Amino acid sequence: MTESTDETELTVREVAAQTRFEILVDGKTAGFTVYRASENRYTFTHTEIDPAFEGRGLGSVLIKQTLDEMRSRGNAVLPQCPFVRRYISRHTEYLDLVPTDARAGFDLPA
Repeated sequence: MTESTDETELTVREVAAQTRFEILVDGKTAGFTVYRASENRYTFTHTEIDPAFEGRGLGSVLIKQTLDEMRSRGNAVLPQCPFVRRYISRHTEYLDLVPTDARAGFDLPA
């Protein structure tokens, strides 16, 4: 998943060996979100953006593309990471990725 903006190339890729999705800026790792996978559910536990890349909206790009990938695979999402949880609560088009019976536990609407 690659996009270019203002002469900057952004790439989001899965690094399964490290159980995470990373965002790269011009080929340099700028941040990541860590998951635990079980069957068709991915539990996102932590998201981090390198301080040198903060303030550029990269966390949102990372989570959006990661959630789009989860949707394309047909996987459910459990947002234990506060950043992922906030992103889903602000972008309700991703709410359906969180199983209905789990939403209350993440303070998300049913």
